Amino acid sequence: MCGICCSVSFSVEHFSKDLKEDILHNLNRRGPDSNKQLLKSSGSYQCLFSGHVLHLRGVLTAQPVEDERGDVLLWNGEVFSGITVEAEENDTQIMFNYLSSCKNESDVLSLFSEVQGPWSFIYYQASSHHLWFGRDFFGRRSLLWHFSNLGKSFCLSSVGSQTSGVASQWQEVPASGIFRIDLKSASISKSLVLKLYPWKSISGENVIKECVNSLIQISANLPTCVSVVANEAKLYLKEPVAPLNMVLPQAPLTIPCSNIASVPSTRETLQVFLTDGHMKEVVQQFIDVLSIAVKRRVLCLPRDENLTSSEALKTYDRKANVAILFSGGIDSMVIAALADRHIPLDEPIDLLNVAFMTKEKTVLTGFNKKRKKQKSHCEIPSEESSKNGAAAGDDNSPDKQFRVPDRITGRMGLKELQAANPSRIWNFVEINVSLEELQELRRTRICHLVQPLDTVLDDSIGCAVWFASRGIGWLVTQGEAKLYQSSAKVVLTGIGADEQLAGYSRHRVRFQTHGMEGLNKEIEMELGRISSRNLGRDDRVIGDHGKEARFPFLDENVVSFLNSLPVWEKANLTLPRGIGEKLILRLAAVELGLTTSALLPKRAMQFGSRIAKMEKNNEKASDKCGRLQVISLENLSIEKEIKT
Repeated sequence: MCGICCSVSFSVEHFSKDLKEDILHNLNRRGPDSNKQLLKSSGSYQCLFSGHVLHLRGVLTAQPVEDERGDVLLWNGEVFSGITVEAEENDTQIMFNYLSSCKNESDVLSLFSEVQGPWSFIYYQASSHHLWFGRDFFGRRSLLWHFSNLGKSFCLSSVGSQTSGVASQWQEVPASGIFRIDLKSASISKSLVLKLYPWKSISGENVIKECVNSLIQISANLPTCVSVVANEAKLYLKEPVAPLNMVLPQAPLTIPCSNIASVPSTRETLQVFLTDGHMKEVVQQFIDVLSIAVKRRVLCLPRDENLTSSEALKTYDRKANVAILFSGGIDSMVIAALADRHIPLDEPIDLLNVAFMTKEKTVLTGFNKKRKKQKSHCEIPSEESSKNGAAAGDDNSPDKQFRVPDRITGRMGLKELQAANPSRIWNFVEINVSLEELQELRRTRICHLVQPLDTVLDDSIGCAVWFASRGIGWLVTQGEAKLYQSSAKVVLTGIGADEQLAGYSRHRVRFQTHGMEGLNKEIEMELGRISSRNLGRDDRVIGDHGKEARFPFLDENVVSFLNSLPVWEKANLTLPRGIGEKLILRLAAVELGLTTSALLPKRAMQFGSRIAKMEKNNEKASDKCGRLQVISLENLSIEKEIKT
């Protein structure tokens, strides 16, 4: 994974040999293993390219890369399938080789139509003065753009700057296709024309209407000097996933239970579904395709292959290469169980479990309603207190303040995984966050990463994911607690499961009001907007720690498989919570030998970690969040001077 940036100027007064300090700082955090800048000038315009590499596969390849023709590539992606990248090869160099051999626009589009995996890129063709850029179909890698109002400059970057008052002008590049700008024409006309090469579904239905809608939506948020148009040749990218199966049942669904209202949420109920031969086969196919997706995401990593047998036996000294955002819920449990299949047995797996300090609540004991609230201790608990709290479970221990729902289910999930494979070292990392630490790091780091998203929900999830992926917490083993920091460069996350398998409460509401047809449309909408609602933000937040987010549920083959199924084979919302939503995933969990987690109802991260309403009780998830107000570095230094 990388931090990539290209700053383009069309007027001499805007020419610069350096990026702003704050944007360089943010990019360096994403790519700590190599950083390089390259300046390309062509009389009427100047391009400053900046690449910051997190090395994960093949030979370390510094970016930007340039060939003898002066073409330049910045690549922030992982090629998991579609084109061949051998284990010892670096995908940046492979992609550049392919791009260098492209003779025309059609070749470029054919290449990006084949690549499977997350990506964003910036590609400069010197001879034609063309600048190409874009994000993958799901927008799994962040890319932002910022245009000056006068059209004299613009910037593309993985992450924005911290300049007060300007952050809101950064916007996410839409994952609508890839874009091309003719820099020479732009310098002459003093206006920017972005040519869009849109994604087109395999079925090809309504492609013209969809393209027009995309152009209108994109243009609405841009300065008047910037326009977005369809490419003249009407070329397009081939969507990498099969279209969603919208078929409706010909007859009312029958379920293997006589009385729906009294269906118990038990393992036995799920096993009844597996007595149906077709359903059992579909579940096994799902496990197989998801297992391959996880395998691709945990094996493309540098490992200590040259260890002697005696060194390899010292598993307690080994570092984890892979971490999982872990709540003990169904999504993270299935990912952990499948990762266990493919990660070498002598390598630990880090399970990152985040909890935010809860407020002491009045507890009714008999008729005594006057129990005093204890003063909150907002530092991370001392090693001794955390040890006592985690080991003994004492209700009066400081650990009680972090005993949130996700911590409880996380510990239960840990026991399930340990029982399934006692030979594996499972590092359950208890990440405890106080109110003071949350407020300080949101102000100095997280708010800049969540931007340009700005709702209460973005704040809650962005902060929770940032602290979880940082991986600093307590490791509790054999009744003892010690400070621990995860060294894993890859972080697996379960995002994408709820969107595809009707995991949210809004899916159930839509089903109750509009039936199967409404549910299909809700799932289609969820997948269509996941790039703008979630993935760019999560990539920026996780990437800030020099780590890479990987999303097995959004593997192209996984999505295509799930899209091919009729909705009732994925979810049955006539059944109660804890059974009906994400039904196919629950059945997969049973087949994998998981027990308690297969029956846990969906609980959103912001509620399970208890960050939601931590600071305000009356705010809604969709409200604009004042806590995400961006403060400039200059203002921060002034604040520090005042305090000292």
